[in-house]
Amino acid sequence: MIKLVSDTINKNDINALIKWLGADEIPRLTKGSLTLELEKKWAEKIGTKYSIFVNSGSSAILLTLAALKYTGKLKNNKIIAPAVSWATDVSSPMLLGFETILCDCNLEDLSCDIPLLETIFIQENPSVFILVSVLGLVPDMDKIVSLCEKYDVILIEDNCESMGSKYNGTNLGNFGFASLFSTYFGHHISTIEGGFINANDDDFYDSLLMMRSHGWIRDLSNKEKFNDRNEFDSLYTFYLPGLNVRSTDIQAFIGLRSIEKLDEFSEKRNKNFMLYHKLVKNTELSLTIRDDDFISNFAYPIITPHKNKIVKELQENNVEVRPLIAGNMAIQPFWVENKPNGNGYLTRNATRVDNLGFYVPNHQELTENDIKKITTIINKYNE
Repeated sequence: MIKLVSDTINKNDINALIKWLGADEIPRLTKGSLTLELEKKWAEKIGTKYSIFVNSGSSAILLTLAALKYTGKLKNNKIIAPAVSWATDVSSPMLLGFETILCDCNLEDLSCDIPLLETIFIQENPSVFILVSVLGLVPDMDKIVSLCEKYDVILIEDNCESMGSKYNGTNLGNFGFASLFSTYFGHHISTIEGGFINANDDDFYDSLLMMRSHGWIRDLSNKEKFNDRNEFDSLYTFYLPGLNVRSTDIQAFIGLRSIEKLDEFSEKRNKNFMLYHKLVKNTELSLTIRDDDFISNFAYPIITPHKNKIVKELQENNVEVRPLIAGNMAIQPFWVENKPNGNGYLTRNATRVDNLGFYVPNHQELTENDIKKITTIINKYNE
């Protein structure tokens, strides 16, 4: 079996965890000092001032949007999300009561259709745009940042599939007001379940810390600016509407070891991606690879009218394969049921992704022979 993903947690990690758990004095298992150490290390790795460790990449999306909403940073209740994305990029703003609008993708890096995005900015004047860097592919960040600045839109980067990818030599995660990452099984690195929010704004960081843990101020270094009660009463005083999306020091222990592997795994994923790109023939994608970008690819995307035949033969040859993320969010049942009047903007490219798209494996254990086997099957139908 050529697996779609490969576990990044190995036997050495498990043995180290067992030794840590078996110490004479039982270590702190819930969020504690290791979480703080992991957050510091991840912020340094990406290049931001702050990082907040949460229990999933989806929680990172939810917490970020909730913090924006409840701390008065939004000019209105409108948000733009990509039609090609993950369910929680769209469901999270819907659950928080945002007026959510979908933007079609392009066929060069599968992120937003930039001319359409500008049209939506002009017509809708949204507060927020969630940019998804699909499968580690690198969007044109200069154009997107410029549009967000021009129209006063807060840019949130969803890099859950893009750890290690770089635009013009800079890590994705440094271009928006906040950026999101996932450490779920099969992603670039794993903490079993987990995710990060990275940011540079001091007040927003404090809001995230509070709302991550019920809305209290216990995690703040500067409690005085919020605390108007005595020390005892303040223990159960909640200053913002909060959640509980904390992770644990068990996962932080694994995460501290995992970060050390990211560069090696990213290099391998990039090498595999470039080989795929060289070998794959005649798909409907025209992937853009700029000289100064680095693509830490999550999985390799294919769009072809021969999708069903290729998928069937790949599966018959023990190759795991999946739909291209979740296709077009505009035709997902949860969207259709909650948006009976439709999206308002056409999503033609996303529909092609939905009808004709799939992705094939890429991970640190994939071999050159694996890639040649996969691409031979794909090219058999596309030549």
